Amino acid sequence: MDGSQSDASMTVSTRGPTAVLLATLVVASVFVVGAMVNDGSEASNVSSPTTINGDDWRPYSVVAPIDTGINVYHDHFRTQEVYPDWLLDGLGVTMTCFPTFEGTWQERYEADRSDCWDLISPSDIVYFSGTKIIGTSPDGGTEIHILDDPSDGHGTAVTGAVLNANPDAVIFFVEGFSSQAVLAAGNQPLVDVVTTSFGAIGSLPVPGIETATYQTVVVNNKIHTGAADNTPSPAVQDATAGPPWSIGIAGYAEEGDDQKETMSGSYPDIAADWTQVLPNHDDVDGYHETSGTSFATPRTAGILSFVLDRLRTEAGDMGSGAADEPRNGSLVTGVWAETSAAGGEDVSISNSDLRDALNRSAWYPSFSTWDPSAGTLPISPVAPCTQVGWGVVNLSNIVPIIEHLNGSQPMPDRPSDVVACMQVNQEAREAYWGVYPTENGSEATVAAARQDDDD
Repeated sequence: MDGSQSDASMTVSTRGPTAVLLATLVVASVFVVGAMVNDGSEASNVSSPTTINGDDWRPYSVVAPIDTGINVYHDHFRTQEVYPDWLLDGLGVTMTCFPTFEGTWQERYEADRSDCWDLISPSDIVYFSGTKIIGTSPDGGTEIHILDDPSDGHGTAVTGAVLNANPDAVIFFVEGFSSQAVLAAGNQPLVDVVTTSFGAIGSLPVPGIETATYQTVVVNNKIHTGAADNTPSPAVQDATAGPPWSIGIAGYAEEGDDQKETMSGSYPDIAADWTQVLPNHDDVDGYHETSGTSFATPRTAGILSFVLDRLRTEAGDMGSGAADEPRNGSLVTGVWAETSAAGGEDVSISNSDLRDALNRSAWYPSFSTWDPSAGTLPISPVAPCTQVGWGVVNLSNIVPIIEHLNGSQPMPDRPSDVVACMQVNQEAREAYWGVYPTENGSEATVAAARQDDDD
């Protein structure tokens, strides 16, 4: 197989509540893990970048969720910003829709059918004015292109999780579950982070979207966050979370007992917030609580997007993506502001730099917070990486990542036992997915994303 998934209904499953229900039928062994590195409290001094309307715009980042569709009518995605023409042109926009923002969901959809929904083809990239969304449906074969219609719902929640972490992210939404859908974002020069929350149930070792994510990360120098399965299966062989160029994400009970979610992939890169309150797909202002790696993953994508926004602000970087020209493979480029720790110095931050900082910032919750009635797994001091990888990540990681990358407060190396454990993880992934080996002791664990691509 070439890694494509032409029949998504047969080959993939979204990794939200439905996958959790199916995963209860899977019998798997569970790893014992844990040790606390910090207290995990969320950062209270993090605010989103200033929004500026018009052509005199702001530093920005572009996140591309690949999923079922998106509810462009929900208040969660509204904005007073008008995206500048140069941004729309750069993202390849072929048409603009002006959604109706009065009435029920159904009334709005009916009002817009003739001028919008009935006109969209798989080749179109559509800007929905008044929202944060540019969308496309390259796979076709859907009743309503781009829109998360009443039979779907997953993509709306996934995208809501991105914006919960970074409300100022530009959303390049791609409807679909195929390699073609991933490449629609991965080959888009202005996209920074591609996030996927689907894959084979039980992390079955079958080809999936890894050819497209390889192109996205190794060739195009972007970031890919991929959801581990909603079972305790190891993530190494998972086509979404397992390849070494991808950031594989499991779940933990943030704001619960901070322990590992039992029905969540083992030995990932990191674990993130499993349960969130996210927008509904079939109304205009409702929310629901839902759980799964499907939502931990885009939340992490939003965190990385926020970091890019802030670093670009400090570096005077008004671009996005990491295209060879003019960005030379860097996600952040420019000159540090005179007020920063490295004031006046040139900036060049790659995907491997960002991933290394993410790994350094991760932490292990204490066993002492475990609630036996919560349905989570306790984290022990022995080999915590086999459960949550480098550790857990939430909004509290944002400031340390930024300060490490701008040089104001570098983070220390992780303990040697953690590095050794994750080195084993990396080598297993490289062996399984057939890529060249990383250097011993590397904390970045992104061998395939290094700039010295070995052809």
